[in-house]
This record gives sequence, structure tokens and C-alpha cells, in this order.
Amino acid sequence: MTREYVLRCVLMLCFALLSANASNWLYLAKLSSVGSIRDEETCERLRGLIQRQVQICKRSVEVMDAVRRGAQLAIDECQYQFRNRRWNCSTLESMPVFGKVVTQGTREAAFVYAISAASVAFAVTRACSSGELEKCGCDHNVHGVSPEGFQWSGCSDNIAYGVAFSQSFVDVRERGKGQSSSRALMNLHNNEAGRKAILSHMRVECKCHGVSGSCEVKTCWKAMPPFRKVGNIIKEKFDGATEVEQRKVGSAKVLMPRNTQFKPHTDEDLVYLEPSPDFCDYDPRTPGMLGTVGRQCNRTSKAIDGCELMCCGRGFQTQEVEVVDRCSCKFHWCCYVKCKQCRRTVEVHTCR
Repeated sequence: MTREYVLRCVLMLCFALLSANASNWLYLAKLSSVGSIRDEETCERLRGLIQRQVQICKRSVEVMDAVRRGAQLAIDECQYQFRNRRWNCSTLESMPVFGKVVTQGTREAAFVYAISAASVAFAVTRACSSGELEKCGCDHNVHGVSPEGFQWSGCSDNIAYGVAFSQSFVDVRERGKGQSSSRALMNLHNNEAGRKAILSHMRVECKCHGVSGSCEVKTCWKAMPPFRKVGNIIKEKFDGATEVEQRKVGSAKVLMPRNTQFKPHTDEDLVYLEPSPDFCDYDPRTPGMLGTVGRQCNRTSKAIDGCELMCCGRGFQTQEVEVVDRCSCKFHWCCYVKCKQCRRTVEVHTCR
């Protein structure tokens, strides 16, 4: 067996492992649109999909642009929720888009999987309600008069369809050969926890009907919470995530808290397998590990966004920059707003 043959096999194995990463489908967010897909060949050309996801694409071509929007929604929400942390969900042009961070069984990976599964369920459900998809529409199972006395009407969000599609598309790799591995169990659990962040917070929206604005008749429908609220919920679960390990209970393999003094996690909690790195330093061997050099920090904060913690004890530098804001805005009839430009000098602190 030649050295070149071994090297080629290693490279092929690394490529296979990378290609099989379950979060690679997030690369769809890099596309401007996949709404032009009208044939099966285009599904084959989409980067980041494993073969079983390609098959789902072929069966549900019209849903794929909602999946793309879901991928972008997941990335945007991750970057918002982690904007003041050492790891801030920076994306790469390669796969996986968050780098090696999501290939490890850390809290950060748990968040990414949860927010991704939730984003697909959310985006597909929204596409159903807007009439974009022929396969689904409003939830017609919600009808009649409620126990509270109002009439179910309007377009209730078809969250059942969105969740079912998320389960089939996002979970597909984990339900393959490795579904009994610790990492597969972790991913499946966090995917479901992300979807439950929507399911458990569905809300009732109503509209009153009657003379002069009275509420003689009230019609209501079920609606998803804003995705920002979903992100906030999953971020709270990230902060309280449980470190777990795989154990055998009877004939089943399950995840249990590594520390037996901790109470078991629920279906809505996030779980992780290994501690996170400190994310302080750039590591060229670990894509996505960008470090905190050059990151802005808050000099007066004692939290993770403060210069002491964000800069990992390396110190920070301060410079004055001029900021231009809109100010003294006035509404003019009819119909525009005119503002002045105000300049001010602020201090910006960046990590050394």
C-alpha cells in the first residue's frame, strides 16, 4: 500500500465526514434564492445536502426556498444572540458555515442545531400560511367555538406541517446508521428542543367585530411567536444546558446528566457532551475559531461582553471615532420625515 494511496484515502475520509455533517445544509443560506428550482437535477447540484436530503428536495421542490430562508434565519438569530460573546457565530465560505465548532459536542453546537431545526419549522410554517406552498395552507383543524367562547377563524399557522418537514429534513442524517451514537442522540434531542421552543409558545391572536368597535363577536386564530422570542428561549436553554453522557437503560441507549446530582433534563432543555473551548485565540487548524483579537468590548461591563473577559486578559486599546447619527427629525405634511445629521465623538475599545 503506497503512501500516496493512504493519503488519498485519508483525504477522501475527511471529505466524507465533512460532507456528512448534519449542519452543512445551512450552506443554502449562501444562495440568493433556490426558488427557481423546477427539476430534480437542480436538487443534485445544491451544495451541503446529503443524499437523503436531496431526495426530500426532489419530492418537495417548492419548499426548498423556505428552507433556504430558514437557514438564513438561523444564522442571523445565532449572530444576534451571541453578538456579545467570544464566539459570535461568525460564518465561513466553506462548510460547515460555522466551522469546526458545530462538529464538536459543545453547548454552541447544541444551540446551532436547536435554532436550525426551529428555523426550518418556522420558515416552512410561514410559507404555508402565506399561501406560497400548494402542499399546505392554514391549519383547518382549528375551527368551531373555543371553551372561552370565541370563534376560531382566520388563518391559524400550520405548525404541524412545519415541524413535520423539519423533522424529516433536518433530522435525516441522525436517523441513519449512527442514530445510537452519543452525538446523534445529542443532535436529535437538541433539534426537537428547538422545535418545542415554537410549539410550547404558540399564541392566540384575536380580532373584535361589532358596532363602533365593540367586541360582540371575537374571532381568533393560532399564531407562532416572533422568531426573536424563539431565539431568546433557546439562548436561555443554552445558558442552562446540561452536560450529558450516554448510558444504557435496559436495551435502550439514552443521554443522562454526567453529574448524577443534577436533575434529568426535559425535552425542552439543551444538552451537550463536552466542554467548550475558551474561544480566546485564533486557531488556523480549527476553522471558525477566530479568537477575540480586534473585537469590540464594553469597558464598563463585568459580563462576558466586558473588556476583561472578552479580551481574555490580554488588555484592550481605545480610540476615538466620529459617529454620524440622524437627529432632530421632523414629520412634514405630506408625507415625509426630514432629519439633520449630528456628529459626535465616541470611544471604541477593541481587544489586543
